[in-house]
Amino acid sequence: MNCQLACPSCPTASGATDKALGSGHLSVERFHELLDGNPQIAEVELSNYGEMFLNPRLVEIMRIAHERTVVLHADNGVNLNHASDETLEALVRYQFRSIRCSIDGANPETYSRYRVKGNFERVIGHIRKINSYKRQLRSGFPILRWQYIVFGHNEHEIEAARKLAAELGMELDLKLSWDPEFSPIRDRELVQIQLGGGSLTREEHYQSTGRDYMRAICYQLWRAPVLNWDGRVVGCCRNFWGDFGANAFTDGLIASVNNEKMRHARAMLMGNAEERSDLPCTTCELYQTLKRDGQWLQEDEIKEPDRRPGIQVSIVPIPASSDVTQIGVAVLARHEMASLVQRMSLRLNWSRQNPARVQNFAVGSSFSIRTKLEPGEYTICAFPLRADRKAWTRYLPQPLVTLPIRVAERPLAQEFQIIA
Repeated sequence: MNCQLACPSCPTASGATDKALGSGHLSVERFHELLDGNPQIAEVELSNYGEMFLNPRLVEIMRIAHERTVVLHADNGVNLNHASDETLEALVRYQFRSIRCSIDGANPETYSRYRVKGNFERVIGHIRKINSYKRQLRSGFPILRWQYIVFGHNEHEIEAARKLAAELGMELDLKLSWDPEFSPIRDRELVQIQLGGGSLTREEHYQSTGRDYMRAICYQLWRAPVLNWDGRVVGCCRNFWGDFGANAFTDGLIASVNNEKMRHARAMLMGNAEERSDLPCTTCELYQTLKRDGQWLQEDEIKEPDRRPGIQVSIVPIPASSDVTQIGVAVLARHEMASLVQRMSLRLNWSRQNPARVQNFAVGSSFSIRTKLEPGEYTICAFPLRADRKAWTRYLPQPLVTLPIRVAERPLAQEFQIIA
């Protein structure tokens, strides 16, 4: 658990995490044993307190997961200040599913106000390298997200960040700060517009909803229990006060995440058990809010939501000729494809007749088309469009190209290429 930055409100930077979580890196050997001993593991979140990219054996970890059809993601966040070209290339080669990059500003000066010791230009350079490898290897992975904590000193740059994120093929996620004392929002009207309404601080969110802004973190004890880098069970990504007295590397994964302390903590968060001082939850402000208000977690909120199709599918259209400028892409079940072929005239632009079903791939700027599907048999339909050189607003339809595919149950992120 290491980080090279010194962000003012971060417990890792202040040293607050050291006592309970320690300092170190995930072991390749332990990770190997964990996956081999628990073949039911389908995905792993690698980021938490500390910086994932400081692990000198990260490339090996990615390779091991890829070979076992285990999907990796870093959606808790990374700062991406230090990463070798080999590591950045491996993210794409091993289809690392998604990364959330913490970038709180749209220029070096603003960025460094919170990401102390960070280098804005270097981070953006690393993102550009990832994108270069995505083009080189013709891949849509990893999906890149830009996490932007809104402060008073960076609120005026949100629109600039939005534009740069679009240029970099990233999704911009605006987030409310957890530290109301550090650089509070100044221009409430401006930020309200950028956020699209809603609360401007976590306290305001609580006052308007009666729920803590980060309440959903507690669901992790049921849905996705968090392990420390050394295998100790810490339950959730918020906890840095202690562990639950079990180690998944030595005691077994299932037994560890369901030991007596974890079971009692779950009951405690639902208001069905007495508070215990030996459980980390007791220290957490999320639990204290539940206790104060009597708004305990309910069964209907902690259970897994109704499953949406679970396979993240990336489709990379490859233009068959240099004058193809756009490619409309749709994915149809086999029975839908048979019906389409019977009624379709290749003279018509099918994507214009069925706009809700088609996603547009812009040659030269898009990385892939993404959708979520259930395992099964499908057909990718790609309709290339060639711009009329004499009238750029008009596009000449080309013949439809189809590709039968099979989406397997694993991995949870899969990729297909189609030449159109």
